[in-house]
Amino acid sequence: MFKSVVLFFAILLFLFGFGKIKESKFQTEDDAAILKKVYEKDFYIGAAINDKIITEKNKKALEVLKREFNTISPENVMKWEALHPSPDTYNFDMADKYVALGKKNNMHVIGHTLLWHSQIGPWMNSVQDSATMANYIKEHITTVTNRYSGKIDGWDVVNEALNEDGSLRESVFFKVMGERYLEFAFKVAEKADPSAELYYNDYNMWKPKKREGAIRLIENLQKSGTKINGVGMQGHWGLTEPSLEDVENSIVAYSKLGLKVAITELDITVLPNPFKLEGAEISQNFENNEKMNPYPDALPDSVEVQLANRYRDIFELFLKHSDKIDRVTFWGVNDQSSWLNNWPIKNRTNYPLLFDRKFEAKKAYHAVTQLKTDSIKQQ
Repeated sequence: MFKSVVLFFAILLFLFGFGKIKESKFQTEDDAAILKKVYEKDFYIGAAINDKIITEKNKKALEVLKREFNTISPENVMKWEALHPSPDTYNFDMADKYVALGKKNNMHVIGHTLLWHSQIGPWMNSVQDSATMANYIKEHITTVTNRYSGKIDGWDVVNEALNEDGSLRESVFFKVMGERYLEFAFKVAEKADPSAELYYNDYNMWKPKKREGAIRLIENLQKSGTKINGVGMQGHWGLTEPSLEDVENSIVAYSKLGLKVAITELDITVLPNPFKLEGAEISQNFENNEKMNPYPDALPDSVEVQLANRYRDIFELFLKHSDKIDRVTFWGVNDQSSWLNNWPIKNRTNYPLLFDRKFEAKKAYHAVTQLKTDSIKQQ
């Protein structure tokens, strides 16, 4: 009798739709909780990886990387200083391992970065002749991009060439070659590997003055016939700044130039920052104290909720403009490996990413994945 009653109510639920199973847009139920699966129709989801992941020594981080992400960027191993430490010396070992890891796991592989004023070959800072500088740049970019031709999907060709007011930074390249170094670098990269996409990458690209400067930079490249496929907006942001409106205005403005937009270095600091801190300029360092390191042991639940809500709002904006955004890359896999533990103040405990120090998903992770699954259910 009991079984008959249960069956009767089960049939009623099915007929009235309460028990109806909607057709899943994921291949399996588990896919609904995996970042790269959740957003596979919207944009790539990536992470910047360090030496321990590249060499596969950090097994847990590698496991999370392979499960959750489908594009990678190198934190340091492809920067000039690491790759090309002296005029006649190249160290390709770690970069080779990085590219091999990405290809083995069918990932979209990004090269970061060909030309940057920081972490450069030290001899470059003493070059004063324009022709010599151009030869060094050409030799470096050509050697590196030729080696990885067909293996690197996209290059950050020039990194952080702008000041906060939108003017060109007086880097060693600018001082010696003037503004033409930008066009020169992009054209050398295109010639060395025509198949790779080429990007300009910078922080604080949401600020109106810096956005105007970036647009001028890009338009000048385009007018000269220089190939540029996209712009990277570094996402080193906070719990309240930048405003979503400023981020949105920038995404739209860069897209109108005919470029792909990438969010290239996403992390959300939950710690107070020193006064006068400017973006992500790594030369800035400040002293530590208890006020600047308020959560040394654990993140309060109220702040973790705030972080989750912030990430949800940001990804809601990204989804709104998914036709313009090509990829979203977090700057690190988990909180432990984040550079924000040591910048702009050393030895702090920060919590800026979606996975905690034990590689467990945080509230922010669930907020980001749930946002997408909720939108799918409503379709």
